[in-house]
Amino acid sequence: MIFTTKAEYGVRLLVELGRQANDAPVALKTIAENEGLPLAYLERIVALLKRADLVESTRGAHGGYRLAREPEKVTMDEVVLALEGSVAPMSCFVDESDDTRVLCSHVDDGEACATKLLWLRVQGGVIEALRRTTLAELVAFSAKQDVAQSDQTLGSALPLQSTA
Repeated sequence: MIFTTKAEYGVRLLVELGRQANDAPVALKTIAENEGLPLAYLERIVALLKRADLVESTRGAHGGYRLAREPEKVTMDEVVLALEGSVAPMSCFVDESDDTRVLCSHVDDGEACATKLLWLRVQGGVIEALRRTTLAELVAFSAKQDVAQSDQTLGSALPLQSTA
């Protein structure tokens, strides 16, 4: 299953907002620069996140975006659904009239799709993994990665000490 850049960039945007300790609004331009993402694309993505009540905006000189809820209360299944519209392992699985319903349109010799059970299980596993993952976990993970990266940089800058 491959998610689009909408999901990737949207999650990265939310992690950046989740990293703000003071809950102050962050300009989208700042996030675009920090993450190396295209600003115009982020504007479209943040509109989807706002529509899903995941972020809120503040206008003005010190305006920007912030999380609408605590990171612990934001799960990745709702984020991906807001950005992608559905989670489907196969294109034939999407029922355009109901994003939550699985519709397998493939028919083998008049019989139901032989692989539907497999793809239902794949879809269920992915959705469950997304449901169990909170934004708070991703924020904490990214902070650990920053510490590990700075430790590596610091370690490579230190002179080797001789034990002799």
